Amino acid sequence: MDSSPANKRFAEDIGVKFPLLSDWRRKAVKDHGVYNEASGYGNRATFVVDKEGIIRHIEEGRTAIDLTGAYQACNVFEKKKAN
Repeated sequence: MDSSPANKRFAEDIGVKFPLLSDWRRKAVKDHGVYNEASGYGNRATFVVDKEGIIRHIEEGRTAIDLTGAYQACNVFEKKKAN
């Protein structure tokens, strides 16, 4: 739900080369079940999506701030594809 400029800066800070979703209308957080009605914000979440568009892993909560979980999930999926 962060702004596009905030997402751009965050991507630069962490060194990712792909675009990050800005969800001002809160549609994505609601559609993916991470919207917190009480606070009016989305819960922190990282989704690992494969090339076919299938969500393969969801890291939600405080651990979603640390990208280690997403990297580990990506590595597991890459190894499975190689076998």
